[in-house]
Amino acid sequence: MQESTLYGRVLGLANLGLMVLDADQRIVFWNQWLASRSGMAPPRVLGLTLVEAFPELSGKRIEQSLHTALANNLPSVLPQNQDRTPFPLFAAGTWGGERIEQSVTLTPFNEGKERFCLVEVADVSNTVGRERQLRGQAEALRAQSYVDGLTGIANRRHFDVALDRELRRAQRQGASLSLLLMDIDSFKAYNDHFGHQQGDACLTMVAEAFASRLQRPADLAARYGGEEFAAILPDTTPEQAAQHAEVIRAYVESLNMAHAPNAVHPHVTLSIGVASFDKDHLEDAKALLEAADRALYAAKREGRNRVIVGQPA
Repeated sequence: MQESTLYGRVLGLANLGLMVLDADQRIVFWNQWLASRSGMAPPRVLGLTLVEAFPELSGKRIEQSLHTALANNLPSVLPQNQDRTPFPLFAAGTWGGERIEQSVTLTPFNEGKERFCLVEVADVSNTVGRERQLRGQAEALRAQSYVDGLTGIANRRHFDVALDRELRRAQRQGASLSLLLMDIDSFKAYNDHFGHQQGDACLTMVAEAFASRLQRPADLAARYGGEEFAAILPDTTPEQAAQHAEVIRAYVESLNMAHAPNAVHPHVTLSIGVASFDKDHLEDAKALLEAADRALYAAKREGRNRVIVGQPA
């Protein structure tokens, strides 16, 4: 077998697109990989300029990059973040549908006094697909790490991050910020009477109920722990927060979920403590949470199923 025939056979078997352009960007070599993915056999494209073979490339980045490579003898790789499908190439034998995603490398070289450019086109569709899948899985894991697995609302970790962020914003802008801590009244009695499975259902229903009363995108509903829930209300004064809390308390009571016989109230209810950011007294998360917690337990002591607005210690 002659050397040129052997090289031609090898290049034809390569699992990537190979074309060679002369100094005028005319195609002088076109391998089988490109033929099977473009629908154009070598005799159809040899002698044509790249733009004559692919009119849509006129004025595009790849035409400019080829000109630069040939003029300056500098290799380059086309950035995929700008165009993942520069050539109209499709899965082998289809020549239609969704384009394959491509990595394109330009390598100029000299043969005697003539300048040429080797264009390599690799199909990276599977790699890109795997990257997308991995990104999707990573995003899903991140989302799960911020969501309570039982109730579907934000978890304690999400709550802590959001409270820190909103406190810093309130401190920076001098904005108002309020916090609600709420607890299902006599929940131990509920669990003891109905069982833990029904107790979980109760937690989920209460979480959905109170979260549905928070209408603004910036408001955050979270499961604080056990049967305790919390809400972060940016740009909300103590008076407004007390009104929000009362709406939540009344709505949960209106659901008329039967409680255990030895509970304080015949239906499931919430006790809610309210605390608001105060740059002189409640300026950090610890102080704000302690104030809301004191208000919550005051609501418990005063008979449950009520809202108490906390004050600085």
